[in-house]
Amino acid sequence: MKKTLLSLLVVAAVAITGSGVKAQGIKMPAPSPTQTIKQDFALSSIELTYSRPGVKGRKIFGDLVPYDKLWRTGANAATKITFGEDVKVNGVAVPAGEYVLYTIPSATGDWEVILNKGLKNWGIDGYKKEEDVARFKATARTLPFSLETFTMTIDNVKPNSAEVDLLWDNLQVFFTVTADIDNKIIASIDEAMKGDKKPYFQAAAYYYETGRDLKQALSWSDEAIKTQPDAFWVMHLKAKIQYKLKDYKGAIATAEQSKAVAAKANNNDYVALNDKLIADAKSGK
Repeated sequence: MKKTLLSLLVVAAVAITGSGVKAQGIKMPAPSPTQTIKQDFALSSIELTYSRPGVKGRKIFGDLVPYDKLWRTGANAATKITFGEDVKVNGVAVPAGEYVLYTIPSATGDWEVILNKGLKNWGIDGYKKEEDVARFKATARTLPFSLETFTMTIDNVKPNSAEVDLLWDNLQVFFTVTADIDNKIIASIDEAMKGDKKPYFQAAAYYYETGRDLKQALSWSDEAIKTQPDAFWVMHLKAKIQYKLKDYKGAIATAEQSKAVAAKANNNDYVALNDKLIADAKSGK
């Protein structure tokens, strides 16, 4: 009888322990879920990792998030930002690497943004001013609506600039990231042109987009067409270069050629692009 009772107690203990492990292993939604976003930018990328608290009926700025005090810029672990190459952030030089992104909210105007080396910090715990890499002002403005979930985005992405936005409740804070890529690209074009496989199309496109020597761009587009005689997108680039050079007659002829090849390839997008270019060239816009 004693042996049986002991066995039952052991079984009960195991069952209780097992159910406790199970209970502890229940997966629950995080109250401030983490988000990681990565944006191709310049010759590398920008990456953000941050937690996303909600308003949940609370007063945010000036209460939950005090003014004039260091903020982790989100919830839980401190927000991190990674630059894949040397950049300038609101004009301040920042080397390539990963940083903690702190902010100091202001009730009266622009916020202060701090990039810091304390990657092991939990929130603002462990923050050391001597580990700051950069400090700069970021524009703050009131939104005409309220955003429930704290959100960070990378917007207005251009070849050498992008905007990082912080949005929560009825406020937006943003700053600009720029990269000096022109000299690097020109150097790589010059080097590639010495090789057997010359990047005529890419070089012509870059010269066109950046407003460099358009006659050189036109010459490269001609060479690209020689190597890809059915490439309607290369012909369209040549037509755009001719148009920019105000050679409207040449632009129309090249665009007509590009349109015909695009139509044969069933590419309606380029047919439409060429139609617009032809119309603009005919009106001399």
